[in-house]
Amino acid sequence: METLQGKTFEQPDETRTFPNGRLDIVQVGELMIARGTFEPGWHWADHIKPIAGTESCQVTHTGYMISGRIGIRLDDGTEAEYGPGDAYFIPPGHDGWVIGDEPAVGIEITGAATFAKPA
Repeated sequence: METLQGKTFEQPDETRTFPNGRLDIVQVGELMIARGTFEPGWHWADHIKPIAGTESCQVTHTGYMISGRIGIRLDDGTEAEYGPGDAYFIPPGHDGWVIGDEPAVGIEITGAATFAKPA
C-alpha cells in the first residue's frame, strides 16, 4: 500500500563525501534524490575521476540548481553553465567544475544512485 512519505536532507539516508564536496541522499518512494554541495575549486576530473575510474563522468544528471554555478563540458566539446533557478539535464560523458567562489548546491533527481561511488 502506498503512503505519504517525506524526508529531510538534514537527516539523509546516506552521505557520500569526497574532496571539496558531499552528496546527501534520501530515498522517497522509488526515487533516490540527492542534494549535492560542491565547494569552490571542485572539479570532477580532479576529485571524482579517481573514485569513478572513468575518463569522464558516465552518470546521467537531471536536477535543479539552488545556488552557485557549475560548468559542464561534454566529451564532444559542448559547454554549458548552470546557476540558481536552472533545471538541467546532463547526459553521460562529461566533466564538471564549480565556477566562482561560492559553493554550488543542487538537487539531483537522477544520478544519485551511482555518483561518487567506486566503479
